[in-house]
Amino acid sequence: MNIARVFHAIQTSGWATDLRESALVYPVIMSLHLTAIALFGGLILITDLRLLGLILHDVPVTNVVKGLRPWKRLGFTIMVTCGMLLAASKADQYYVNPYFQLKMFLLLMVGVHALIFKRSVYGVNAPSARNARLAACVSLALWLGIMSLGRWIAYYEGDREKPGARVEVGQCELLRHRTSVPAGLKETAPALSRLSHAAAAPVLFTVGA
Repeated sequence: MNIARVFHAIQTSGWATDLRESALVYPVIMSLHLTAIALFGGLILITDLRLLGLILHDVPVTNVVKGLRPWKRLGFTIMVTCGMLLAASKADQYYVNPYFQLKMFLLLMVGVHALIFKRSVYGVNAPSARNARLAACVSLALWLGIMSLGRWIAYYEGDREKPGARVEVGQCELLRHRTSVPAGLKETAPALSRLSHAAAAPVLFTVGA
């Protein structure tokens, strides 16, 4: 099955349509999504600043990571869940949006980042300054990119087409039906044409005289 059809099927499903058209549920989910981003992003910032040696100098890195981990998981779970619901409600738009695609790629890179630095930074009591700073810089770059792309998604308008340059199939069918001539009228059309010419003949003759 074409992936575009999959996204279209998701968007046109009953629950996604209800979510998109709801005047209450959609704003609530959006607010929860943004709140979770603020919570999770703030905790990531604290961790990265500690790795850079800018704050909490007297607290071991491991204590900072372990102490903030439950709240990070909570914020991440809410953020991802609400984000998936919002994306599903407008799947057709997000599927072709390059900012959304790049955001998903960076989220994948966040997972790769966590796997790479798990043993050398986040899982040790005293990581080397070089590894800690590298992990922090990469983390900050990834999350800054993700949050920026999340904001830019709304401003993507796609390829604009000139008015009238494209007509949907359904519209063509509708116009064809509207402009079609009934079969009975088609048969009488020649007779009506001859009658109109015959009626116009005396008028033309009078004008010519």
